[in-house]
Amino acid sequence: MKKILYIVLDGLGDGKYTYKELGNRTPLDAASTPTMDRLAAEGQTGLMYTVGKGIAPESDIAVISILGYDAVKYYTGRGPLEALATRIRIKEGDLAFRANFATRGKGRSIEDRRAGRNLTTEEASRLCEEVNEKIKLVSVPATFTFKNTLEHRGVLVIRGKKSPLSGYVTNTDPAYAKHGLLGVARETGTYESIVEYCMPVKDSPNPEASYRSALLVNEFTLKSCEVLDRSEINKKRIEKGFLPANLILLRDAGDHLPKLPPIKDKFKKNFACFVEMPTEEGIALLTGMKIVSIPAPTDNLEKDYTLRADMTLKNIKKYDGLYIHIKGPDIPGHDGDANRKKTIIEIIDQYYLTPLMNNIDIEKTVVAVTADHSTPCALKSHSDDPVPLLICGGKIKPDTTESFSEKACAKGMVGKIQGVQFLPLLIKHANK
Repeated sequence: MKKILYIVLDGLGDGKYTYKELGNRTPLDAASTPTMDRLAAEGQTGLMYTVGKGIAPESDIAVISILGYDAVKYYTGRGPLEALATRIRIKEGDLAFRANFATRGKGRSIEDRRAGRNLTTEEASRLCEEVNEKIKLVSVPATFTFKNTLEHRGVLVIRGKKSPLSGYVTNTDPAYAKHGLLGVARETGTYESIVEYCMPVKDSPNPEASYRSALLVNEFTLKSCEVLDRSEINKKRIEKGFLPANLILLRDAGDHLPKLPPIKDKFKKNFACFVEMPTEEGIALLTGMKIVSIPAPTDNLEKDYTLRADMTLKNIKKYDGLYIHIKGPDIPGHDGDANRKKTIIEIIDQYYLTPLMNNIDIEKTVVAVTADHSTPCALKSHSDDPVPLLICGGKIKPDTTESFSEKACAKGMVGKIQGVQFLPLLIKHANK
């Protein structure tokens, strides 16, 4: 029985999009990644549609899928997952959203969906306190809890006092659409950058609950703008030349937690995980994986990844497998910065993968490197492009791949697979 190292580099792929500044290559193809290239050459590669062909998935449904669960069957919305990770109690009929502090322009226009990406946790916490203290919801009898998580990110939970609420409502964040309860990223340029009104979804199983929910969301959005506009925190940000965090965008509603079979029961393996974001932590809690506590990412990536490599080596001895989710490449993808994405991929290879691979017994370990979705810099959002993957170690025989990139992996022996197929494939190789 071999150990499993399942390494997911968030937003790694760029699919079909290449960039002149990188010699008409993707960031992954242009990056100097000797360790990833060696693993690809010693193992097998392929491409993976993490949720399904033609779907540009959000991270939550993608992670659920690549952990071997059918997202269409189990998913109930991102909001409940993030609420669970922040230890906000959710009961059936409570309405939970993923939230972003953003910057509002004139009227309903959005100047920046992430408030300049420089909102500190302290600023966000104080803004949350103001919102929680100064807003009372009256359109429908209800209470709410608004809590920040990391930087501009947060969670909103609304609880009806007399009647249950429904997750079958639309987003106010225009960058994401809903297909049923599944959240799907929209390509930049395909939508108007304005705050959308929350509306009941037509196929709601409880239309009255959806109507109540939409009323409350729109009331919260309007009242929170008024509170944030008056906040001294935002006045000080403007004085410093920063964008104010004067808008709260909401997406991916859910009204109950999904019921995922424990991963240990499903695959007969004892897994632990390293995650950096609330969504992945919520999924880990629901699957029963042990969460290994790691420090939050800092500006010193070399130090961060060296520490994570050391912690991986220490913890792989304790478990049958480790699921490691690294946010790094996704952020410059959303920012449209191909050079920065290339640099982060190189840092991960040098400071995380190299010391890790130099200190494990590859014959007794199955190693996988892949992504949860593609985040092309050209789009500044997730896309439906399949992600590259590699598997090596154990008794895996190499194919003819010589490097790790989208183009090289398209010719690999694994071929094109679906996300739900990948972890069972790793389990099969580990059991050989």
